[in-house]
Amino acid sequence: VEVYTAKEVNAVNGTNLRLKCTFHSTSPISPNLAVTWNFQPEDLSTHEPVFRYLKEPYAPPAGRFKERVTWDGNVEQQDASILLWNLQPTDNGTFTCQVSNPPDFYGTIGELRLRVVQKVHLSEIHFLAVAIGSACVLMVVVVTAVIICRHRRRKAEQKGIEVADTEL
Repeated sequence: VEVYTAKEVNAVNGTNLRLKCTFHSTSPISPNLAVTWNFQPEDLSTHEPVFRYLKEPYAPPAGRFKERVTWDGNVEQQDASILLWNLQPTDNGTFTCQVSNPPDFYGTIGELRLRVVQKVHLSEIHFLAVAIGSACVLMVVVVTAVIICRHRRRKAEQKGIEVADTEL
């Protein structure tokens, strides 16, 4: 069984996050297909169970993820994803997704490193987009001001010519 997850995910404190895990097996989907999600905190203490699926989903009866994780996958579509609720800084660490589909037991294990942040920081691309957008707006304002000034100057010049003609 080959298991696929993102390598790293950043999420905002207090939000919910779908931990996506997909798989490919050389065997048809077995009724005994099992999915196991585990967690290892950043301090590298022991692995903790997060979630288990065997014919049906089993949420953890105790631990940090009790009542904070739900099944969000569909094994028929080769999806073993879970939904983690109310993210907390203590959720920083590595999640593993392991799938066994008898007789296809061995293969890769998906590893996803989660970083819970207080707020989303603007990336360089966002900063660049804001800078370019601001420059464009500034340019439009300057061009509009120049056009208005020229238009008013022309009107003033035409009035000056009309006044001079009436005096003659």
